[in-house]
Amino acid sequence: EEILPRKNRLLRPAVANIDYLGIVISPRDPAPDYLLVDKMIVYSCIQDIEPIIIINKIDIGDQSEIDEIIDMYKDTGWQVLPVSSVTGEGIETLSYAFSGGITTLAGQSGVGKSSLLNALHPSFDLEVGEISAKLKRGRHTTRYVELLSLPHGGMVVDTPGFSSMAIQNIDERFVAECYPEFEKYGHKCRFGSRCIHKNEPDCSIKENVDRGNISKERYERYIKILEEIEERGVEYR
Repeated sequence: EEILPRKNRLLRPAVANIDYLGIVISPRDPAPDYLLVDKMIVYSCIQDIEPIIIINKIDIGDQSEIDEIIDMYKDTGWQVLPVSSVTGEGIETLSYAFSGGITTLAGQSGVGKSSLLNALHPSFDLEVGEISAKLKRGRHTTRYVELLSLPHGGMVVDTPGFSSMAIQNIDERFVAECYPEFEKYGHKCRFGSRCIHKNEPDCSIKENVDRGNISKERYERYIKILEEIEERGVEYR
């Protein structure tokens, strides 16, 4: 009868009016795609959605692999939650993290999104795919979008998985705002808020990357995202 205003919208996965984006990553099978994770963080930040980084499959990963993911995002201020849909470790904490609103899960196929939802609420009984032994990546099992209620409150949107994300329709000047670890140093740049921390001289962000105060890997992926925006063009709104 009526179409209400949208406060936010994601194209992949195709959802709207969500509060949290649960970005699922695994230490192996499939190997972490950090660029995809960072792109999803940028999208969620620009859409005013809070990202929650979920490390699934900690039961099969070495502690060093799990620590690598935690260390990668520990300075962002976002929640980083290690969990296992097999053993149940961390699932209760994850359920309470989702209790304050509507969440959708996103990440590579095969990281265990449907398995996580089944662990959160076994009555969901969602179809779970297997990892290809040859390719070490998952097969899509979710074929439609469904809104599910969680036991501790809140709702989660089950959506089809995906393995790529195109960065477009974003003003490159706002991308740095999606990197909380930049905030401590960004005001010291010669060009202040006009610095996009790429080619400008006397850039405090680049200086602190060289000093090891900011993750070099995260910064390199930040540059890749800027370059992708430049290649695809931007629609200013």
